[in-house]
Amino acid sequence: MSKQNERVVEVFGLFIKHIQEFLKEAKLNHEEYTNFVNWADRLGRKGELPLFADVFLETHVLRAMYTDKPGTQPSLLGPYFIEGSPELTEKDGDALILTQRPDEAGEKMYFKGNVSSVNGQPIANCRVEMWQNDASGKYSAFDSDAPRYNFRGHFYTDENGNFEVRHIVPLPYSIPTDGPTGEFLEYTDQHPMRPAHLHFMFEADGHETLITQVFFEGDEWLETDVADGVRLDLMTKIEENNGRKEAKLDFVMREQ
Repeated sequence: MSKQNERVVEVFGLFIKHIQEFLKEAKLNHEEYTNFVNWADRLGRKGELPLFADVFLETHVLRAMYTDKPGTQPSLLGPYFIEGSPELTEKDGDALILTQRPDEAGEKMYFKGNVSSVNGQPIANCRVEMWQNDASGKYSAFDSDAPRYNFRGHFYTDENGNFEVRHIVPLPYSIPTDGPTGEFLEYTDQHPMRPAHLHFMFEADGHETLITQVFFEGDEWLETDVADGVRLDLMTKIEENNGRKEAKLDFVMREQ
């Protein structure tokens, strides 16, 4: 048996053990158990398992793994990531342009960042993936009439680890509520809102891949984010500078 299979057996054994302990502690009757199984079946059939895991599980895993480690805290990948984004090449001055539509609605914004290692050295040529929602609160490729890779793209840091992107101010939005995840929120009397945020993925040789989000001061949903994905070191402020909206944040990657 390979080490990988041994690990599967180990983890699955723990999963079954704790599920059995949970069922014993919860003292479910057979009707409640059957309702749970049927709900979980609909969760899978609806394709909402990644959504449910993102909202209720992943953030707790990340907190347990990284809270006491140096470097930028990771946050959720989220259910709206897709592979194959184009490399950004079009520019507005020094800023790469994230949108694919010339008449894009929304408040134009410029985001600057710097990427370095925990040893303080800037990381040049770091691959940065960025994505966000549009002025309707939707993500391209998901219930949206925007081009598939609108507000999605990747690029590389310069020799000093810097980058700048032109996009729009992201909006708070509701996670889907018309399926089993929405039912769960109703049962637990929770709202479905996430604060406005930007998504980033950083990849560089010799470093752990960093998947994180950037949040903005003043958002009404920061303290009650349904996904509990907000971290203090992922917070920044949108400021007016010479008539344009700007924000910035530095990112620190952990070495492998």
